[in-house]
Amino acid sequence: MNEKELVKIKNLNNIEGIYKNLYKGACVKIKNSQKTFQVIGLDPENQICWLREWPILSVENKTFALEINQISLQIVCSNNFSE
Repeated sequence: MNEKELVKIKNLNNIEGIYKNLYKGACVKIKNSQKTFQVIGLDPENQICWLREWPILSVENKTFALEINQISLQIVCSNNFSE
């Protein structure tokens, strides 16, 4: 098995690990962003989730769909809005 195949397997295992533990209400970090987002919906069949920025700062909070493989880390949602 070459190095590219090992990296592909490692990435797949990481995605599957994140997805197994992902749930509505979880907070996550996504690739290419320093912001925190909250999961508000899951589509396991298509490996997509819907997110909104956390903490919720206004009445109108835009949501968007994102492929699960774009999630880099699941974290604890902070109730301290200064973080």
